[in-house]
Amino acid sequence: MLRHAARRLATTRAAAAGGRSSRALSTAEVPAEAATDSAFAEAWKKVAPNIEAPATPMSLMQPRPPTPAAIPSKLTVNFVLPYKSEIANKEVDMVIVPATTGQMGVLPGHVSTIAELKPGVLSVHEGNDITKYFVSSGFAFVHANSIADIVAVEAVPLDQIDPAAVQQGLAEFNAKLGSASTELEKAEAQIGVDVHSALNAALAG
Repeated sequence: MLRHAARRLATTRAAAAGGRSSRALSTAEVPAEAATDSAFAEAWKKVAPNIEAPATPMSLMQPRPPTPAAIPSKLTVNFVLPYKSEIANKEVDMVIVPATTGQMGVLPGHVSTIAELKPGVLSVHEGNDITKYFVSSGFAFVHANSIADIVAVEAVPLDQIDPAAVQQGLAEFNAKLGSASTELEKAEAQIGVDVHSALNAALAG
């Protein structure tokens, strides 16, 4: 029964979206207010009238600020780690993130983007002041309203990293990689080598 219900829901959603399939995605069309997925709720009532419809991602999302008509002079940055907020609603001139596709500079008015981060340097530019962090991995979410949300698994200010410890760690992980006997050991050692190599390159400038 649930399998048929899911199939009917998918068919209904596909039919409802058919008229929009050829239209290009535009962040300007996304409403600033929180919205409920009424089409999904109606389709759910038809196949399971006695069961309350589950919440959808759209209903759980918080309202976002509207996209301004003119490009702001500043970029608002939020930079968070799993255990703390490093930067909250700070207006800066630019951030440069270590995306997997290469270093990506983000200025006010940047196109909406989701970028996966690789081990490397995140730099925050405020006039002549540049603050640099080493990030291990994560994602950068750049919104059309000149807000950038950066989420990292781990990060540390670049000036707090001990070069000697980096060299020691790189040597240890290279040794582990050479002596690894299982695929898991090889993968763990390779991650250590990649991170410490990126740390070494970041410190070298």
